[in-house]
Amino acid sequence: MDGCGTIIPLELGHYRLIERIGGSAYGAVWRAAAPAGTRDVALKLVNEAHMAQAHPALRQRWIASAEAEIDFLESLAPWDERHIVRLLDCGRHRGLPVMALELMSCDLGRHMQALRHAGDEPPLATVLAWMGQLNQALGKVHQYGWRHLDLKPGNVLADTGLGLVKLADFGTNRRLAAAQEHSYAGTANWQAPEQFFPAAGGGYRTGAASDYFALGALFYYMATGGVPLQYGSECGQARRDDPRAAADIVLARHGGVAPPTLLPDEMAAFAQACGAAAQPALDLLRRLLDPDPAARPRHALDISRALAAIAAAAGHSGAMAETAIANLAYAMPPARQALARGSAL
Repeated sequence: MDGCGTIIPLELGHYRLIERIGGSAYGAVWRAAAPAGTRDVALKLVNEAHMAQAHPALRQRWIASAEAEIDFLESLAPWDERHIVRLLDCGRHRGLPVMALELMSCDLGRHMQALRHAGDEPPLATVLAWMGQLNQALGKVHQYGWRHLDLKPGNVLADTGLGLVKLADFGTNRRLAAAQEHSYAGTANWQAPEQFFPAAGGGYRTGAASDYFALGALFYYMATGGVPLQYGSECGQARRDDPRAAADIVLARHGGVAPPTLLPDEMAAFAQACGAAAQPALDLLRRLLDPDPAARPRHALDISRALAAIAAAAGHSGAMAETAIANLAYAMPPARQALARGSAL
């Protein structure tokens, strides 16, 4: 088993494991020393200990997820990595895929926890900046024909010094063109209803709008200083109690129907956090968290305009509101960039 000091050779260089900094059911993330003259990286490996105990079909799914993540990140152009974590190197170690990714300060969940511990919370201007960056990242994912399906604080990496956030972990990516029902994917605490409650056929029918619901859940979480939605917390707890019957458990508690995604007391808390911008902020939050995918924003530009309206209502500079639109250009196909600039605000 790999440990501190293990050398992992990849395509462009050799990496020495320093300390384990994260992981999931199928992945282990290490801080690793890169070739001389370059910064440390985050080395993501398939979790061999869990692999050894898993069913063969599950092992293949984990490997396929890692390979899909590498394929997606390799497909990005350099300018696409502005708010998507950069793939620096890749290869195989003992026959399993490995990624060397840019190393960020921490993830958003840990950053929010640190702020709460210090009795602090991000100002609305910072929340709007983070929302804009995540919206741009999702716009890029969707432009390339994918849906992320696992947007959550742990998959948002932060550079606290520069005020930047980047979207990471693309192992759950699924093609937008594959409209058929699929197997369960993602994290229950942050999922849209169509991603948590199976369709009549037993699978899950998701799309780009499913990512926008998760963006709405993050909007509430960030604006309220790290408080998650009660809807997501209930779904997450049910999933932990009984993964196979989680949806049935939640439905049974609410008379056979899905619970509301946003409660009155949550709207009040969110409005208070947004101050003078409460009304436009609530308008966007309600749209993002609408139980009906068709009622959510249509695309990233729609969300960017709403964020600009919130910034304006909050009294932020006009330059900030204009930047929210202008910066989105990189997240759209070139043919639409001129249109976006011409119609902004």
